Amino acid sequence: MQNFIIKTHQKGTIYSKPHLFLLNKGMNSGKPQKEPFTNSFVVIFDVEQDCENLYFVAYSLWKTNFWHQHLVGSVIPFLRLNDFKKEFFVRSKAMMEEHEAHVKHIAALKLLEQKEKQFHENINLINDMRRVILYRYCNR
Repeated sequence: MQNFIIKTHQKGTIYSKPHLFLLNKGMNSGKPQKEPFTNSFVVIFDVEQDCENLYFVAYSLWKTNFWHQHLVGSVIPFLRLNDFKKEFFVRSKAMMEEHEAHVKHIAALKLLEQKEKQFHENINLINDMRRVILYRYCNR
């Protein structure tokens, strides 16, 4: 099991070790990202490989709305640091135990993420071409 530290991100802090940020307020709580959110936790690792592995664990938990059951607050829901730490340690350990399945799932998620990026690029190109054709058509 990899070692990592979870704490609340302070604006302006620069981390020298591999890290990822997880949103802690709103209905997207738990959303992982490499860039800091205004309201986020930071997970700091010793090794880049651990950071990448846990990114996809966090991504899976966020996409399946796992954190919704732990949200508190009536106006703007948020995750408490202690609740997040406790659940994240347990869930990440459970998901990482079956290492071969974990590696296979991560590879599939990376492939899907790459295909999604290509798809969005293609959609943008199609929209650009549509604009060019309409512009040429309208400006005759």
